[in-house]
Amino acid sequence: MLLTLLRRATRAIPIPPPSSACTLRLTKFRRFNEHASKTMVESEAKKLETPAESDKVETAEDLERKLKKEAKAKEKELKKQKAKEKAEKAKLEAQQKSNAPKKKKGGRLGATEENPEDFADPETPFGEKKMLSAQMAKQYNPTAVEKSWYSWWEKSNFFVADANSNKPPFVISDFLPSVMKHCPTFFLVLPPPNVTGALHIGHALTSAIEDTIIRWKRMSGYNALWVPGMDHAGIATQVVVEKKLMRERRLTRHDIGREQFVSEVWKWKEEHGGTILGQLRRLGASLDWSRECFTMDEERSKAVTEAFVRLYNEGLIYRDIRLVNWDCVLKTAISDIEVDYIDIEKRTEKKVPGYDKEVVFGVLTSFAYPLEKPIEGGLREIVVATTRVETMLGDTAIAVHPDDQKYKTLHGKFALHPFNGRKLPIVCDAILVDPNFGTGAVKITPAHDPNDFEVGKRHNLEFINVFTDDGKINSNGGPEFEGMPRFQAREALNDALKRKGLHRGDADNVMRLGLCSRSNDVIEPMIKPQWYVNCNDMAKQALDAVVDADNMKIEIIPKQYAAEWTRWLENIRDWCISRQLWWGHQIPAWYVTLEDDELKEFGAYKDHWIVARDENDANTTASQRYAGKKFQLRRDPDVLDTWFSSGLFPLSVLGWPNETADLKTFYPSSILETGHDILFFWVARMVMLGMKLGGDVPFRKIYLHPMIRDAHGRKMSKSLGNVIDPLEVINGISIEGLHKRLEQGNLDPRELVTAKEGQVKDFPNGISECGADALRFALVSYTAQSDKINLDILRVVGYRQWCNKLWNAVRFAMSKLEDDYTAPSSLPVQSLPFSCKWILAVLNDAISQTVSKLDLSDFSGAAYTVYDWWQYKFCDIFIEAIKPYFFGDDSNFASEKRAAQDTLWVCLETGLRLLHPFMPFVTEELWQRLPSGKNVGRKESIMISEYPSAVKDWENKDVEDEMDLVKDTVGGLRSLRKQRTGRLPAFALCRSNEALRIIQCRELEIKTLATLSSLTILGENDAAPNGCAFENVNENVVVYLEGALDDTELKKIKSKTDELQRQQEKLQKMINASGYQEKVPAHIQQENADKLTKLMQELEICEKEATRLEAEIGNA
Repeated sequence: MLLTLLRRATRAIPIPPPSSACTLRLTKFRRFNEHASKTMVESEAKKLETPAESDKVETAEDLERKLKKEAKAKEKELKKQKAKEKAEKAKLEAQQKSNAPKKKKGGRLGATEENPEDFADPETPFGEKKMLSAQMAKQYNPTAVEKSWYSWWEKSNFFVADANSNKPPFVISDFLPSVMKHCPTFFLVLPPPNVTGALHIGHALTSAIEDTIIRWKRMSGYNALWVPGMDHAGIATQVVVEKKLMRERRLTRHDIGREQFVSEVWKWKEEHGGTILGQLRRLGASLDWSRECFTMDEERSKAVTEAFVRLYNEGLIYRDIRLVNWDCVLKTAISDIEVDYIDIEKRTEKKVPGYDKEVVFGVLTSFAYPLEKPIEGGLREIVVATTRVETMLGDTAIAVHPDDQKYKTLHGKFALHPFNGRKLPIVCDAILVDPNFGTGAVKITPAHDPNDFEVGKRHNLEFINVFTDDGKINSNGGPEFEGMPRFQAREALNDALKRKGLHRGDADNVMRLGLCSRSNDVIEPMIKPQWYVNCNDMAKQALDAVVDADNMKIEIIPKQYAAEWTRWLENIRDWCISRQLWWGHQIPAWYVTLEDDELKEFGAYKDHWIVARDENDANTTASQRYAGKKFQLRRDPDVLDTWFSSGLFPLSVLGWPNETADLKTFYPSSILETGHDILFFWVARMVMLGMKLGGDVPFRKIYLHPMIRDAHGRKMSKSLGNVIDPLEVINGISIEGLHKRLEQGNLDPRELVTAKEGQVKDFPNGISECGADALRFALVSYTAQSDKINLDILRVVGYRQWCNKLWNAVRFAMSKLEDDYTAPSSLPVQSLPFSCKWILAVLNDAISQTVSKLDLSDFSGAAYTVYDWWQYKFCDIFIEAIKPYFFGDDSNFASEKRAAQDTLWVCLETGLRLLHPFMPFVTEELWQRLPSGKNVGRKESIMISEYPSAVKDWENKDVEDEMDLVKDTVGGLRSLRKQRTGRLPAFALCRSNEALRIIQCRELEIKTLATLSSLTILGENDAAPNGCAFENVNENVVVYLEGALDDTELKKIKSKTDELQRQQEKLQKMINASGYQEKVPAHIQQENADKLTKLMQELEICEKEATRLEAEIGNA
């Protein structure tokens, strides 16, 4: 196996003088059988580098069917399995008695034929512990490896947290290892995915990060709770079911009525809503399914009602008429996060739902309002401009800047509306009007524009709504236009203005167009009565929880998002929480209509509203308030914004408002992990509601992961064909399968063609099967990127190949443990061979660094640290370094062999536990295959075993420093080898006694790792060998390789000499600069002096070798 070497950095730490053990070890090495040759080493390397194969992974639907089917047939399956095993055992015994070993065709003499069944896992009954094959498969197969483990974990209750645990409660404010001994609680909130959804790559990223956290904390001794839940997703779910009704039955929700429609939604939820939960299982998410919840189940609904009532009674919830984002297709207000904005640069035609013709946007239309009376100088009109001509039907004023001289004579005057004769006051407004933009005059439509709404309030203007809920002109628009859809009215008004001689022209105009993310309808600002939450005081508390240095309660990671937190909360507006939908939590407010009310219209009187927990309470309150009067109660038909129930999630999942054991034990939670795009819409609202209703912040730390883009940095979009389904990465899919998924969607024909072309470009051969472990590891590794992840599937494929390498490395290591091997209860570290001491020392470093990085929420850094140890330390160096102990029958290596076996076992067992939170499936499978010791107690599963912690006895800085020199020496020799194969003789010239001692003591490791036939060690006074290429390892060691000399070597040395000279001159110039001695700190001066000395030594070596090589090549 080729050795991948790490950084060349020799640490300047004193090493003890050579011991007698070094001399004894050299003697043993010289007796070592030189037949540990190229063939043996390379055959072992091939075991580690065998490519993987792909198989189909069962889908989430298969898993669901199996859940139902196999659970019922469990007893029958167990009986069949036992009978099968008994029969196979009898068959095997009969074969062993009657058959002599057969020579394997094309194999070694005496080799027996392999039985393929020995490498296949027996079928495991659902929920039972996985039955493993007699022999490890020769190649890693994610389908086989990831099968059966999850159902066993879940059935064994390994994911379940206990609110009544005897473990002392401990609330985490940061992940300090010092508190581990207290066995604290740990609570993590899973952002509830929409019930409509299927798992997308963003969910997979969230799941991968959060499962890494929860598995680490669970293994670290925490009473760890991770609650699964689903969000009812008001608008999204209602849209899906409405489309289903129309497609299948040609009915609208109004055709069947509210009660029946809600029943249809519940039915749809039961049939389809669990898909994503099955997909989370497929990813390995270790959620406590015993606490599974839904934002509209009975307990969560009770919490929502209670929260609304409490906030209303405190005066924080109120009803008012304000401007909202209105969707004319869905006929509801929508939140800001549900509005997608597109930039329009010029006149653009766009398809709008409900219109046969495309609608024109990006056009600024100018028209004139005639003045009520002509002004001195002959001014008879005032010209305004708009991109929404249809809103002029609701204009109630014209605004100008008070300092604009051209309109000074119009202050306080009136214009006349050309279609209804309404008098429009000309008002002065310095806030809104820019006198240098356009004509300097602005039409004011307070009921249909956010800026105009504020002008209307400042100047006490009339608010006139001219649209119906479905986007048609209402009676306020006048009989000429009433009933017209708004964009048809736009054309009609343009024509009418031209007929009246008031149209002044059109021009292209840059604009942003707001579209509903659910219906794709153009958002219409509309004035509507809605319920609002006064957020001012709650926002101040939430802001202080993050930015108050003296009393900081929440840490945001990455830190730059604290600025966004501040920006949002310092400029917060009251929160509109009502939606005109049928699916959702119906607002617990009843309107009272009195018998003697003059106005009978619903909601006509602001003071007739009663908020209560149920209708009985509302009736009681109304009877008391309106004693002796006859009244009728009618509940508000609107529902609450989905973010309201989601904002209560950290409380409601623990049983609030009841004082449950879960609430007392687990609130506040330890960390919230989610995407930075919903920092305000969800996270800030959870903090506000948690502090107000729960008495404390809902979590102590907020970790915001990046947003996923495709490999080219583009936002994932169905129309681009770059949307990635995690299950397609886990299971693999052909390009035809990707196309089929697109065809089953709702893209129009043109978008479908573009999307397919995008798929062919990005995935010409489809997506290879990668498995859940590889996908998880890749996603976690990507979190080092700042706010965006440019996801390249080839990187995931690379980690799948690494899983294969890990599999074969463990398989090789296991082959060195005899069948009767017993794991050690402890290791006598001081008496271990050098390579064993070293691998334990660097494993210790990896453990410390991994835990430290996890503490800091540096998940990418933690993942790389574990990967680095397995790949570059264990596989590339340690396994190679100990091979001499296992080849041949040299009894002199007996103790080293046993020590290497024990160290191998400890490394495998510890390293797998270290890796487990990142890759749960393959680590469980490999860990279960490890032999156990008589006195070594092991848990039933790796996931409930203890997470590794640093071992003081394993620390060995001296050994690490020695190995650094060994690695650098080997690296130098390998750089000289180039394309040459076979074992070559080499030389090491040492220019210091310390370097000489280390190279002499580590001769075996250097020969083994560099694949040398011999290594001659030279002293400082020895002449350099002839006919050899050289490599300068550092200022103390130069290596030579025989048979590697050619013209390119001389060119390489001269190039290196030139570079060293440039570095020396640059450093020398800096040292000789004026003021250097006075301005530069003493320790920096010393570092520079040492660096200059090393450069001069290396330069001397290079110049000397260049002279030697020139002479040799010249004489050749």
